[in-house]
Amino acid sequence: MIWFLLTGLLSYFIGSVPSGYIAGKLAGVDIRSVGSGNIGATNVTRSLGKRYGYPVFVADFCKGPLAIFSANFFAHQSAGLFPREIFQILAAVCCVLGNMFPVWLGFSGGKGVAVSAGLLFALMPVAACIVILVWLAVFYVSGYVSLASITAALALPLAVLALLRFDQMRQWGFLWVSIGLTALVVWRHRSNISRLMSGTEQRFRRSGGNQ
Repeated sequence: MIWFLLTGLLSYFIGSVPSGYIAGKLAGVDIRSVGSGNIGATNVTRSLGKRYGYPVFVADFCKGPLAIFSANFFAHQSAGLFPREIFQILAAVCCVLGNMFPVWLGFSGGKGVAVSAGLLFALMPVAACIVILVWLAVFYVSGYVSLASITAALALPLAVLALLRFDQMRQWGFLWVSIGLTALVVWRHRSNISRLMSGTEQRFRRSGGNQ
């Protein structure tokens, strides 16, 4: 059981590193006090520019593969007593929870989108590509990062289920991971959903376009 505990704790702390908050401090501001107040890459990019926002996205994205790497290491240390898939599932959930509820910032963090994307590419690369295409299509048409993220999250379990049904994946446990990630991401976007419904959600700025 010690290997499960270490997997969960390390994955949580990997996810909890507040990349956006650190970027804000480097820029001389508290990112929680500007824009939407969220520490995620979207608010950092809007408020501080691509110079800070893009590295935050990359840092958050890389948390996923790092957590899965640690899960694989601990699974190996357990001498095969439990399937590696169990360690990976635990790592994925704890990493996202760490990003959303970091102990360093009073358990108020990001929305888990970039971290989830990194986890998907580490665990389910084909499903990840499908979800990214959905995200890009919705963002291109609507201009809303939040709508693209919500739609992509909802598409994830469907993509995983289709891959499982057509024998392109065999880890049925990952279906429950995808459902859990979807629920967490959508729940963290509940304020965005309210603004989308009321027509007050902010579009992402594009070159030569409107906000």
